[in-house]
Amino acid sequence: MRGGSDEGASRIALYGLRGMGEVRRGDDLGKKIYESQRKEGIPFDDGDIYVVAQKVVSKAEGKYVELEEVDPSPFAESLAAFLKKEPKEVEVVLRESRSIVRARLGVLITENRQGIICANSGVDKSNVGKEGRILLLPEKPDRSAARIRKSLESLSGKKVAVVISDTYGRPWREGQVDFAIGVSGISCFRDYRGKPDMYGRLLKVTNIAQVDELASSAELLMGKSRGVPVALVKGYLHERGEGSRALIRKVTRDLFR
Repeated sequence: MRGGSDEGASRIALYGLRGMGEVRRGDDLGKKIYESQRKEGIPFDDGDIYVVAQKVVSKAEGKYVELEEVDPSPFAESLAAFLKKEPKEVEVVLRESRSIVRARLGVLITENRQGIICANSGVDKSNVGKEGRILLLPEKPDRSAARIRKSLESLSGKKVAVVISDTYGRPWREGQVDFAIGVSGISCFRDYRGKPDMYGRLLKVTNIAQVDELASSAELLMGKSRGVPVALVKGYLHERGEGSRALIRKVTRDLFR
């Protein structure tokens, strides 16, 4: 699909896909999404974009850690005491991190193994189901997105895109929003640089992270307790693309680290 202009995006439809049931290790998410959409009678179209919650991707990939099996290091014990956190959980967060960005006010911000700056390396224990079990991010979210996309394209016969989303806080504002952590079949950006604004002045810096905006829009349908792990976006014209690495700001361009 080509486009991404304001005119092409003037009308967008979002559908929450229910009925997937509990996702288990080894499940083919593309097939489960396809069957859910087919049962709901929603047509399959070229250019469809599927926003998939990270949690179901991690569950399908079996990214669980049992806390009873974790032996925290002395550093994890010390850091946990400082932050008033559980040492075993802090140990898992450290294992999933490249570096610690901030540790204060009871909050542990890291650069995780995927290069994302976030709280607790993206480690989560909500909606996991079993006490003492926590869930990690997919090892390679872009690869996970590509696998789901290829499955959906094979089953539907359509060219589609997949965005894997997760919920993160923001450094300058309260509240959380959903961001894209895995991308396949869509360019990360809608780039206005070098194009004129309404008054003919050339834009120099406006480069919209469209996959983040799609992820945040989808979260309005998905929520955290509605049983809607996938949102389908129709009518948004976009350039094809692969991968989310371009979304991660290089340290040399980071004014706050």
